[in-house]
Formats: sequence, structure tokens, C-alpha cells
Amino acid sequence: MPDAEDVRRIALSLPDTTEKTAWSMPTFRVAGKMFATLPEEETSLAVRCPKEERDELVLAEPEKFWIAGHEAQFAWVRARLAALEGEDELRDILADSWRQAAPTRLLEAHPRLGLPAGG
Repeated sequence: MPDAEDVRRIALSLPDTTEKTAWSMPTFRVAGKMFATLPEEETSLAVRCPKEERDELVLAEPEKFWIAGHEAQFAWVRARLAALEGEDELRDILADSWRQAAPTRLLEAHPRLGLPAGG
């Protein structure tokens, strides 16, 4: 089961990522743009997710994903760390969110980062 330290280690391993405390919680940013946070006493993860995909995730796996009320109008989803299947799933979630926030120069420099294997 991944924990907050796994989130921190994996997030900070992504290119041009920094950690900054905001709203009294750790946030992770690529080139200054936030792509992940550790809310709920660091027992969950909030990441960028297109609204249509987010809604599908929540419907398909409500024990794992949910939408925080104050984030409903934004393209973010939360995941319970205890419900994740392991570090590979956590890495995929973080890399996907990173891709959504990363500037073009980083996406071009790391074209495979966050994409499904074989895709």
C-alpha cells in the first residue's frame, strides 16, 4: 500500500517537479504548476483529471476515487492511498497528472512519461 512518502518520492522524481506547502498541505508542481496534493492528513492524493475521465473513475471505483465538494468544478480527483494497488498504480496516476500540468517543452523532452506502456 503506497503512503505519503511514496507519493513524495515518485512525484519529486518527475522532471522539473518541486514540493511546496500550500493550504497547510504538501503540493507538487511541475514548472510551478500544481499537479498533485496530499490532503486528508496525507492519507489521500488529489491529482488533475479531465472531468469526463474523473466521473468515470469515481463511478467505476468509488472505494478508490472521489470528488471533493470544493473541487467539483475543477478537473481534479482524489484517490485513497490505502485503496491503490501499489506503487505502479501510484506512479501512473502521478505521471498522468504531471503530463496535464507540464509545459510543452517538458512534454517534448519526455514524450513517453505518463503514457500507457505500448501506447
